[in-house]
Amino acid sequence: MNSQNVKFDLRAKARDAMREAHFEPEFSSAALDQAKLLASAEAPAQLSEHALDLRALLWSSIDNAESRDLDQIEYVEKTESGRIRLYVGIADVDALAPQNSPIDRHAAENTTSVYTGVMTFPMLPEGLSTD
Repeated sequence: MNSQNVKFDLRAKARDAMREAHFEPEFSSAALDQAKLLASAEAPAQLSEHALDLRALLWSSIDNAESRDLDQIEYVEKTESGRIRLYVGIADVDALAPQNSPIDRHAAENTTSVYTGVMTFPMLPEGLSTD
């Protein structure tokens, strides 16, 4: 066979590499259904009784400008006494994907998002990790 006629599918190779490394590259239909249901919800997840709603603050991120996966952010303010207060916001995945839910099971299997040269395999469905 002429090597010029052979097509190499980088996306398929990335999926194969994920499976070889014992990751699951695709979300189950149950996890996708759960994500779709969460995306259609009108109200945000219920905050824990100990959580503070600080969404009005002007948060920043150390991620690059193109990043859409902001799972940690920070805010700094000067207090009345002149001291500096640093807030660090960390995504509360449990608020939307409780333990043993389909999304939680996928996240427990993969434990991280995997970035390859041709595609990203997110730990959470895109609507949760980038929205």
